[in-house]
Amino acid sequence: MNAPAHPIEQLHAALPDLDWVTDEGRIARLSQDFSWFSPVLKRQLADKRADAVVRPRSEDEIRRLISLCAKLRVPVTLRGSGTGNYGQVVPLHGGVVLDMSGYNSFLWARNGAGRAQAGMRLSEFEKATRPFGMELRCVPSTFRSATLGGLYGGGFGGVGSINYGPLAAPGNVLGLKAMTFEEEPQIIELRGPEALAMHHMWGSNGLVLELEMGLAPVHDWSEHIATFTTFDEALEFGDAVARAPGIVKKEICLLAQPIPDYMKQLADYLPAGCHAVIVLVASSSEAAMLELVAQYGGTVTYRKTAEEVAASNRTLVEFTWNHTTLNALKVDKSITYLQSAFIPGQHVEQVKRMEKLLGGEVLMHCEYIRGMDGLVTCTALQLVRFSTEERLQEIMKIYRDNDVRINDPHVFIVEDGKAGGSLSQAVLDTKHRFDPLGLLNPGKVRAWLKQPAENV
Repeated sequence: MNAPAHPIEQLHAALPDLDWVTDEGRIARLSQDFSWFSPVLKRQLADKRADAVVRPRSEDEIRRLISLCAKLRVPVTLRGSGTGNYGQVVPLHGGVVLDMSGYNSFLWARNGAGRAQAGMRLSEFEKATRPFGMELRCVPSTFRSATLGGLYGGGFGGVGSINYGPLAAPGNVLGLKAMTFEEEPQIIELRGPEALAMHHMWGSNGLVLELEMGLAPVHDWSEHIATFTTFDEALEFGDAVARAPGIVKKEICLLAQPIPDYMKQLADYLPAGCHAVIVLVASSSEAAMLELVAQYGGTVTYRKTAEEVAASNRTLVEFTWNHTTLNALKVDKSITYLQSAFIPGQHVEQVKRMEKLLGGEVLMHCEYIRGMDGLVTCTALQLVRFSTEERLQEIMKIYRDNDVRINDPHVFIVEDGKAGGSLSQAVLDTKHRFDPLGLLNPGKVRAWLKQPAENV
C-alpha cells in the first residue's frame, strides 16, 4: 500500500492553479526577514524555513488555501515584503508561507480615508491617494517595499508619527476585513478599537485581507540636514521643532556622533565629529525651522525641495528609523540596536542621562513622535556596539533602571518584546475567534504556545 501523501504534496495537488514557489533557494529566502539585525535572532532563526510558499492573487484563492490548510492542519505564516526585524515572518514550524504581495489592489480614497488590499506596497498606495490630496499618516523607512498589511501586522509607526503618533493611536486604523482560519473560512469586518486587536501581532491572530486607514493632507515636504557641534544643542533643537505647533513637519531624527560617520552616502553633508538632525517640513514652515537652527547654533548642510526629492528619487527618509541601523550595518557588521521610549516631558533629560551613562557603547538615535496621549516625546533606535548577549541584557537593564521603557528587539515571542509582557483580553479573544485551530504563525505567542499538527 502506498503511504499517504505529505500534506504539502496534497496542497500542491489540490490547488495546482495557485502560484506556488518551488525553487528551494527562494523558499529559504522567503522564510526570512531582517531579523539578522539582531545577533541573537540571527543565531536562533537562521535554519527556520517553510515547506512551501504560495502567492495568492484573489480572495477565492486565499479562501481555498486556508480551507485546505485547516483540514490538513498545516500551519501558515503570513508575509508581506519581509522588511520586519523580529522574525515576524519566519516560520518556526515549517508549513506554508502565505506571501500576500500579489493581493495588492487599491480600493478607494475619500473623506480623509483610504482602503486597499493588505499586500499593496505603501509607496503604491500613496501614488493612488496623492491625486486626492492625501497620503498615509505614517510610514516606515522601508516604505518603498513594505506592504500595508506588513506595516499593520509588524510595524509601530514611523515618518509622520510626530503628528499622528503610532499606528495604534485612535483614528489611524479605521477598519479591516479578515478571514477566519477554519475549514469553512468566514469573512468578517472589524471597525474602531476591534480593528486594532490584530495590530502588531505578526499575523498570529488573524489573516487580514483589507485595511482602511486614516489619511493626512499632502504637503510639499522639503528635506534638510542640520548639524551641530554639541549633543545637547542637537537634541534640544530637535525637541524645539517637535514642540513648535506652527511648524508643519513630518520627520525629526537625531543621529548623535558617531552615527553620522556610518552614513557614507551622506558624507559630503556630515562634517567630522558632528551631531546631525534630519528634518522634513512643509515648504511653508521652512523659514521658521531655519530660525530654530540658528537659535541652537546649527548649520544646514543639506536642503532639497519636494520637487528635487521627487526628481532624484532619493530621500532622507531612508536614513531614519531602522534604515539608520541598516546603513550602519553596511559599514560595521558588529552593530546591533535597541528600541526604547522616553517619558513625555522628561524625555530630553532622560536622553542626556543615558548618553552620559552609555555613550560610546550605545549610540543615540532618537525619533521624535507624539505618544498615544498626544504628548511630544521621542523613541530611540539606538545603535549598540555588540559584544555579548549577556552585556546586551545588562544594557537594557540599565535603561529600565533609569525609567526608560525597553521594547526588546532581540526576541521572537510577541509578549517578550512588549514592555508590559502580556496581551489584552481583546487580543486573546480575537485569536480564538479568527484562529481556533492555532495554526497562524505558531510558536510566536506565549499565551497560545502550541506544537503544530503532528503530520507537518
